[in-house]
Amino acid sequence: MSPADHGNQVTAQAVTGSGDHSRQSASLWLAICTGVVFVILFSLGCWQVYRWQWKLDLIQRVESRVHQAAVNAPGRQDWPAVSRDRSEYLHVSLQGRLHYSLSLPVVASTVHGSGYWVMTPLTRDNGEQVLINRGFVKNMAAFDAELKRSDSEMLSLSGLLRISEPAGSLLRQNDPAARRWYSRDVAAMGQAMGLKDPAPYFVDQEAGKEVSDGPVTGLTVIRFQNSHVVYALTWFTLAALSLVGYRLIRHHRRDDSD
Repeated sequence: MSPADHGNQVTAQAVTGSGDHSRQSASLWLAICTGVVFVILFSLGCWQVYRWQWKLDLIQRVESRVHQAAVNAPGRQDWPAVSRDRSEYLHVSLQGRLHYSLSLPVVASTVHGSGYWVMTPLTRDNGEQVLINRGFVKNMAAFDAELKRSDSEMLSLSGLLRISEPAGSLLRQNDPAARRWYSRDVAAMGQAMGLKDPAPYFVDQEAGKEVSDGPVTGLTVIRFQNSHVVYALTWFTLAALSLVGYRLIRHHRRDDSD
């Protein structure tokens, strides 16, 4: 073999070795990246399974709250413990005096059509103030008629405890100055009513005797979105596809190398 042929053979071996090393390095990085992606996607699927189980437990707890006998509405000492998971839809009762003239309208959409919730403050016999959703009216004329009523005598009512809805709806913000309310923001509505320190929740009054053109009660809709199974299947499917994609790429690279 001439020196020139020997040099060419050494060069070819060097190029081949360099190519093999490059392919091995690329394969290693591909495996690492695929592993990281798979772990992330699989973990997200497991998280959605956990959320699904949590949601089922929440629905069961809410169902038991709604149908249990009414308990006394949380007093001031219990307000810090009131939360969506622990307290919402709790069946409560309370006694006090309704101040109709301070009522505020909140835009509503119900089985009876579009209209307004009538939010009226109630002063309990111990001085605590709680907002009561007294029900649904179809127009502002019916709402304005509620404002003309004199404060009630001491009365008892019951309903479902609801958590404050701050800020406004998804597309529309509350405008207290214009008396436009799209969500039942307890703190903001209490301030607009001139209340000193209202409870951090409101109560949807349960169905009772309905007055002609008066608020229709008992329209609380209890609905929970539970799409976590779909989300879990989506993440698990993507995780599986990441492995399929890895195998296809490896197979393609192997064919190219041959």
